[in-house]
Amino acid sequence: MGQHILAIDQGTTSSRSIIFSPDGAIKAISQTEFSQKYPHDGWVEHDPEEIWESVVSTMKSVFDKCTVTANDIATIGITNQRETTLVWHKETGKPVYPAIVWQDRRTAPLCRELSKDDALVSYITESTGLLLDPYFSATKVAWILDNVEGAREQAENGELLFGTVDTFLIWRLTNGASHKTDATNASRTMLFDINKQCWDEKLLSTFKIPASMLPEVMDCSADFGDIDESIIGCAVPIQGVAGDQQSALVGQACFEKGMAKSTYGTGCFMILNTGDAPLQSKNRLLTTVGYRLNGKTTYALEGSIFMAGATVQWLRDGLKLIDDAAETEALAQRARQDNGVFLVPAFTGLGAPYWDPDARGAILGLTRDTGISEIVAAGLQSVCYQTKDLQKAMENDGARPTTIRVDGGMARNDWVMGFLSDILGAEVERPENTETTALGAAFLAGLQAGIFGSLDDLTQCWKSDSVFTPRLTKDERNRAYDGWKEAVDRIRCS
Repeated sequence: MGQHILAIDQGTTSSRSIIFSPDGAIKAISQTEFSQKYPHDGWVEHDPEEIWESVVSTMKSVFDKCTVTANDIATIGITNQRETTLVWHKETGKPVYPAIVWQDRRTAPLCRELSKDDALVSYITESTGLLLDPYFSATKVAWILDNVEGAREQAENGELLFGTVDTFLIWRLTNGASHKTDATNASRTMLFDINKQCWDEKLLSTFKIPASMLPEVMDCSADFGDIDESIIGCAVPIQGVAGDQQSALVGQACFEKGMAKSTYGTGCFMILNTGDAPLQSKNRLLTTVGYRLNGKTTYALEGSIFMAGATVQWLRDGLKLIDDAAETEALAQRARQDNGVFLVPAFTGLGAPYWDPDARGAILGLTRDTGISEIVAAGLQSVCYQTKDLQKAMENDGARPTTIRVDGGMARNDWVMGFLSDILGAEVERPENTETTALGAAFLAGLQAGIFGSLDDLTQCWKSDSVFTPRLTKDERNRAYDGWKEAVDRIRCS
């Protein structure tokens, strides 16, 4: 057995397998996109079998892209889209319904009804660190049990299992031998007490979810089971698991209190390390598990934005203004500055700090001389403005980030990162390896496997590539941000 690490990065629009060397360098990447399904307004679904097939295919094909063999893999890490909810038969492994994606808003009416109970709303925030919102897994599980014929009876008879994507993959990869998750993914279900680090009986009762459906909660570095040898030719242990944003926190080596990372994938997520005590936000941010190692929990404050790279995808596939995301940088550079155009990408509502599931997107400030460049630039700027919303909320909670490290696909766009620094009024640091989500999973697996000895070893693997510094004056920054806030106010529904 070698010392290389295979990381599975199962995202919202694609699945990837990445092989890392023992020093954290990328040896090979294999990626496959899969279908997005929108059966009704505000509904978003994935085919669990298509997710599974995409993961297995990339696990096999990644070895065709380098000289590393399956026998060189010491351990496997998994990182995944969070909150996305799957329910499957315990005996057959067949899902009872498509995966309900984190972006899905179908349970907004249920959340509005439950929100009338002030005591319940407070209990959810105090115990889980989350807000009562369709974003999280609890109401999605309840919807499946209430709307799929026979599902509730089967669940109460102990015949069904629930899991986020990591759990479903672990179960499938181990051929049904392991029904486990990690503390970061558990903390995103709205069913997990982050203070006591266990499933919450009161919330299970509230949402009528049988405890028998739930996976065992592990540390992020732990033994989750061995994959079936038929998949890549040998039985390799899965030893690192974390939800994608927490995995990126680890991959960015944000191990000190006050360090923050902002990931720009399908959505945008800023997570701030708050240390060994949970900080309850007064500004509608989320308190969550940053990572749990050796039984010790490190907490984080998080702001979640639903549409980042997905906005660029809409510009490409919906409006067909571009053929490839790579075109956006040159187009944005040609856009007129201070053109007054704002794109608010509330296609599935607004995330933090607004949490408005009924808001819908709009392009404001159009004039006769507005062109493709201005609309594309506004789409890119919307991601930066939403990050500013999160920064302001964190500051109001008394937790201003001391370091902001960026990653994800959009982080490779210099124009976006430059404007991000401008609008935040802060330095933005991009690492040499922007695949930090997968790297975090590799780090976690490597810790359990003994490839890395400590968090200090992981910090040594992190290297800076570029630092972006603000160019706008404070007045220019405030004027631009005021325009954004006015645009958001005009599309808010609540």
